[in-house]
Amino acid sequence: MNTLSARRINIALEVIMLLLAAVMVVPIYYLLVTTLKTSAEAALHPLALPNHFMISGYIKAWQTMNYPRVFMNNVLITVTSVVGVILLASLAAYTFARRPNRINQILFYFILIGVTIPFQVATIPLFKLMKSFGLVDTFSAVILVNIFTMISFNVFLIKNFIATVPIELEESASIDGCGVFGTFRRITFPLLLPVIATVGILDSLTAWNDFYTPLLFLQSREKGVILLEVFRNIGQFSTDWTSFFPMLVLGIAPLLLFYLFMQRYIISGIVTGAVKG
Repeated sequence: MNTLSARRINIALEVIMLLLAAVMVVPIYYLLVTTLKTSAEAALHPLALPNHFMISGYIKAWQTMNYPRVFMNNVLITVTSVVGVILLASLAAYTFARRPNRINQILFYFILIGVTIPFQVATIPLFKLMKSFGLVDTFSAVILVNIFTMISFNVFLIKNFIATVPIELEESASIDGCGVFGTFRRITFPLLLPVIATVGILDSLTAWNDFYTPLLFLQSREKGVILLEVFRNIGQFSTDWTSFFPMLVLGIAPLLLFYLFMQRYIISGIVTGAVKG
């Protein structure tokens, strides 16, 4: 293949990618533009720019959702779930990586089943279990479900990454009189920060965007999360999109900023664990 043919192929591929990117951008453009229009203008000219940019939709959405309250509820659930699952998953992964006996191997494969089976198949037993513990309509129910639904993938990633940590460092700490937990806390865990950042970001995205679990367990309006408030403001027979879309933007904006800031850690952590593990 000569240079001219290769150049033409590259140009064609770039054009195709630009067209695909444009297709992906259209829904985002439509979402943002609609938030700045009146209902009549959005119905008559869906993709056109607004004649007058209006932020009244955002003001109404902020007040209707009680955004500061639901935002803090989201933050509480997300942060607690992520911290809890990282602590439990890292301890379990450390045991599986450093104590590869038959029992631990069976337990590891048993935990990995959680990656393939969604917890929604056990909704009724799970709800009965939480009700028996008195956890219905509490943040604890949502946090516990988040932890135990995310832990399988976390254990898998962290275990592979621990294999890259030289065991000689832990042996040296043990010779110096450091116990198992001390070795893990002082030596191993600090070296796991790349993969911890990766699973922390992925878990944050999952917990923040979770709709089903809060819908199942949170019944009080004051304990609602952002997606629940968005859902509650959808009409039974019709939806005012100029009011609905600003709620969506307010819901995804914090997560989008977080993802844009932290995205470089996702690929680096996954690739490191996959290649060296």
